[in-house]
Amino acid sequence: MRRYDIARKIETMDPEQDAIAICHLLAGYEFPWDMTRALEIALLRTFCVPSIAKLLDHTGEFQHHTQKRYDDTGIIVSQLLKWGYRHPKGQAFLERMNAIHSRFPIGNNDYLYVLSTFIYEPVRWCDRFGWRALSELEKQAMYHFWYGVGERMGITDMPDSYGAFEAYNLAYEREKFTYAVANQRVADATRAMLLSWFPVGVRSLANTAVPALLDAPLLNALGWQPAPQHLTRLLKTSLKARSRLLRKLPPRSLPDFFADQSIRSYPQGYDVSNIGPESLLPELNHPELNHNGR
Repeated sequence: MRRYDIARKIETMDPEQDAIAICHLLAGYEFPWDMTRALEIALLRTFCVPSIAKLLDHTGEFQHHTQKRYDDTGIIVSQLLKWGYRHPKGQAFLERMNAIHSRFPIGNNDYLYVLSTFIYEPVRWCDRFGWRALSELEKQAMYHFWYGVGERMGITDMPDSYGAFEAYNLAYEREKFTYAVANQRVADATRAMLLSWFPVGVRSLANTAVPALLDAPLLNALGWQPAPQHLTRLLKTSLKARSRLLRKLPPRSLPDFFADQSIRSYPQGYDVSNIGPESLLPELNHPELNHNGR
């Protein structure tokens, strides 16, 4: 296969009818590493909304079970991108996510914003650092895929086009991004988790570099200081060099979904019954043990 063969294949597909297949190819073959990085930034962006951060802070999941919370989110998103929301395996993880969310008072507007980050953060990352930018058809497919997920989550008032949803995303950030102690607390816990992945000897440098790719409104809402300019330039240059290198390589012949990798929280493997806060697992795995029947 040649480098652009998958991209050419995608361009023959329908962005709405084939949205699941297109997003499968994007996440598993064309941009697996990039999608994971983009969704990490999406996670940080959600912490900039105090109503979201305060709920996450209140549950304590990001302070006490940061890695599991990160892994569970990554698994659910990845399983949806791998299987789609019509396949029984994808449906099982989507239903699990809905069951978890139903235990918490989450507003529709917050659901809408989080959903929008799954569309636009990967698009923006690939525009900046991908080995190629996403085509207009691929962007439309991303919109239709996550719109379908949103429908199955019971989210209402979803914007009816890619452009309208992007406008919602940008307006929501302008209105809602503001500093709160809870924002910083959950973001700091996530930052500590990310740093734990690095060897001890380079953690200080990694900690300084973490904000390098983050914009000023995000940094301000999290209470984080920007990275030194030389580190920012170095990181951006390195990512662009990576994209030039990848452009010369053949496309992947095997998929590389996050859900199929070695997961830190589940060294022996996992299934859908493992997903969710530990305190809710008995209730999630035995729905008859509801709040009235304990």
